[in-house]
Amino acid sequence: MLEFLMSSDAIMALITLTFLEIILGIDNIVFISIAANKLPEHQRKKATNIGLVLAMVQRIILLFFVSLLVSLSEPFYVFESDWLTLALSWQAVILLAGGLFLIYKSTSEIREKVETPQMDENNTRARKVSSFKNAIVQILIIDFIFSVDSILTAVGMTNGLHPNTNYTLVLMIIAVVISIIIMIVFANTIREFINRHPSMQILGLSFLILIGFMLITEAAHISEVNFFGKEVGAIPKGYLYFAIAFSLLVEFINQKIAKGNKKI
Repeated sequence: MLEFLMSSDAIMALITLTFLEIILGIDNIVFISIAANKLPEHQRKKATNIGLVLAMVQRIILLFFVSLLVSLSEPFYVFESDWLTLALSWQAVILLAGGLFLIYKSTSEIREKVETPQMDENNTRARKVSSFKNAIVQILIIDFIFSVDSILTAVGMTNGLHPNTNYTLVLMIIAVVISIIIMIVFANTIREFINRHPSMQILGLSFLILIGFMLITEAAHISEVNFFGKEVGAIPKGYLYFAIAFSLLVEFINQKIAKGNKKI
């Protein structure tokens, strides 16, 4: 396992996944803070930290569950015709559903952030919190909602890296733990940075659309889909890493140029 974790593919996946987990966790931090801010001041930091730890625990539990489903690779349905053949497994179903969900969720989030950026925050503020226990329950619900796309992203980034799913599960857990620790330590700093540069979160959501398409093609590949004599191949993850790195570089240059223009 150590050899796998030290491989270049695993390290690239870990770095990219940790970054995406942090970007995806920004909304989580914001909504946890909103819920925590309804408490007395001396309880707010405690509630925020407990909320982030609970988010980590929930995501690890969901990772075990989703990894178990993804490991079910034996086909349960085979379809053959002149123009289409496929062998459907539960692994393919989970990847396909996950890819569609990520594309839908990401495009919806981008639309809401552009058209109604304060809507979700206003809804969260409207919910009354009468005690520390109620705040934790509300935070748990928020964590669960935000855990779904986080888990699907982790599966999309690590699926196929190693034939032993336990190895990729460990990699996903490490990325989740690192991202949560970073968010606990630098929650306010990360939130302020994203508030100053909202395009970073839009960029992160755009990456999820890419991962969603990758999950769909991966589902078709493992189902051995043959469409009019053409077999669907898997997208090499190196392409995804390059696209993310290139986009971040362009965004970094844009921010430098914008900062330079403000000084003039």
